[in-house]
Amino acid sequence: MDTTAGTARDAAQKIARGRCLCGAVQFEVHGPLRPIIYCHCTMCRRSSGHYVAATACAPRDLELKCSEGLRWYQSSAAARRGFCMHCGSQLFWEPRQGAHVSIMAGALDGRTGLTASEHIFVADAADYYRILDGLPHKPAD
Repeated sequence: MDTTAGTARDAAQKIARGRCLCGAVQFEVHGPLRPIIYCHCTMCRRSSGHYVAATACAPRDLELKCSEGLRWYQSSAAARRGFCMHCGSQLFWEPRQGAHVSIMAGALDGRTGLTASEHIFVADAADYYRILDGLPHKPAD
């Protein structure tokens, strides 16, 4: 097996890495990441304690390196949420059709080079903060 081609491919493509708080879930992304979207929907706020900052990738680009703690919760008919059963870290959000996998931006290691692009579900935003960063707002998705 020729590993030279794989090593050259990895070197040419930046690999994003991330994990949960305790390390029982570790992952790599071998493809492009979407800009950060801030979601203010009620479910994201309840599951995280505040609004969510998430990027996303194609499902084929997400590689689980360690998944012993990964559990999925079907939070609605439209999507499920991936979290660590040991430390409780919220890691993923995946729509039922599986067009992409959202990744909680805080789970990524180191500097990402990502920037935020918009706020969604701002009609559900809590009353204790203001959105003043100048990014586009969408009342829903």
